[in-house]
Amino acid sequence: MKLKIAIQKSGRLHDESLKLLKDCGISIDNGRDQLKAAAKNFPMEIYYLRNGDIPQYLKDGVVDCAIIGENLLIEKGNDIAITEKLGFSKCRVSLAVSKIFEYDNIKDLEGKRIATSYPVTTGNYLKEQGVNAELHIINGSVEIAPNIGLADAICDIVSSGSTLFKNNLKEVEVIMKSQAVLAASPQISESLREILNKFRFRIQSVLKGRDYRYVLLNAPNENLQKIIDILPGMKSPTVLPLAEEGWSSIHSVVNQDMFWEVIDSLKTAGAEGILVCPIEKMVM
Repeated sequence: MKLKIAIQKSGRLHDESLKLLKDCGISIDNGRDQLKAAAKNFPMEIYYLRNGDIPQYLKDGVVDCAIIGENLLIEKGNDIAITEKLGFSKCRVSLAVSKIFEYDNIKDLEGKRIATSYPVTTGNYLKEQGVNAELHIINGSVEIAPNIGLADAICDIVSSGSTLFKNNLKEVEVIMKSQAVLAASPQISESLREILNKFRFRIQSVLKGRDYRYVLLNAPNENLQKIIDILPGMKSPTVLPLAEEGWSSIHSVVNQDMFWEVIDSLKTAGAEGILVCPIEKMVM
């Protein structure tokens, strides 16, 4: 019995999804232009599908799980459970208007035409805000709609904002923030859910490793306690005596978000020879 997982056939999620599988130790026997591939060392089959089709395949139970954008899941499959947020392919679903559009608040879109590939998400947001607007559903380059007179505004995914800038648009409202997620089919069997949970455990170990750095340093013994108090560690730092009398080596892990602040504090406290290493996996 194999877990069937769908990933994007091509596009922004494809490469990162394959990298995650590789980092989870899953080796894929994948030939050129294959639509389905088997894992060599894990009970899994990978289906390469069009992004927009994945939610329906999940609903129908054709695949057991998928790596998919949270925004698309909410648009087309909000009854499908998210089992893990993956932290990559981050973007946002936003409303944008022409740079010459005098925009103060969402009420300025009352009665306007909005082009979007996300009619459900856009419609729900406008309803919450008490705004009535005409939606034009476009599958493709939504950004061009205001420039050709098709719409007054657009609602689309935004990453860096460079596409909006190139099309003389400005972002005015963020409807939601999104990232890649692991989603499970509502029809997944209990036996396959066990395999899914093993896969999730591997994912969690990989993601934890990406969030932390392994730090080794040397410290004079008279400053040990001061340095130990700075280091967060998982439980407590490891302290080992050095060959040179009066000195110790301290090993710990530091969260990336506070990394430089901690390093600066360690140097001030007398730490020397600080070595920083990436962590491939962190098993909790």
